[in-house]
Amino acid sequence: MNKRILVAEDNFEIRKVLELYLSNAGYEVTGADHGLQALEEMKTVQFDLAIVDLMMPKMDGFELIQEVRKVSNMPIFILSAKNEDFTKIMGLNLGADDYVTKPFNPLELVARINASFRRMDQVQASEDSRDHGHIIAIGDLQLDLNAMMLKKNGQEIELTATEYKVLLLLMQNPNQIFSKRRICENVHGAYYETDENAIMVHVSHIRDKIGNNINQKSYIKTIRGLGYKIENA
Repeated sequence: MNKRILVAEDNFEIRKVLELYLSNAGYEVTGADHGLQALEEMKTVQFDLAIVDLMMPKMDGFELIQEVRKVSNMPIFILSAKNEDFTKIMGLNLGADDYVTKPFNPLELVARINASFRRMDQVQASEDSRDHGHIIAIGDLQLDLNAMMLKKNGQEIELTATEYKVLLLLMQNPNQIFSKRRICENVHGAYYETDENAIMVHVSHIRDKIGNNINQKSYIKTIRGLGYKIENA
């Protein structure tokens, strides 16, 4: 079955361009011209990814992302004319996985979406090949690869799709340093310069969610000038 993508964009011409390019790439696309309509579409269709404009009537993109995150961990791409770092960080902190600035190249956006799905499929295939119930444990963190679920001391911690992929990469390779570029390539399947700030936000978000280890130190260490690693204590 083809992947289903929800496009929440109030500009009719941009929405139709996205629908055209995504449909030609083999995706099933549903358009919505404001956030409330997008939520209504989600009640009847299980989407695999959402593209969300920030400035929309009735319900803006920020509020829509918050509502989506209450019921779904699907990847969310923000598409916005706002280029300020504060806006990007705010969107990512609310749970978005990627941020694309208008004006944009539709072919590049499709490529980024293809890479995101390709990486998700690779992660799932890798996990499916493992024994049932396989768990990676570091300290009091347990990452269940089959359920794609993180627990700390038995308590489930919700992660977005991108947060899960970043943490999976680090936990599968304890004590190994990963640069932001390498994380981008592993998580998104490709590297874009604008992704580096997004990776920093995702790592910060993961740290906030998982807290400290039993030694009251952050699980994820920043190695200045090199990248990040998680230590297998």
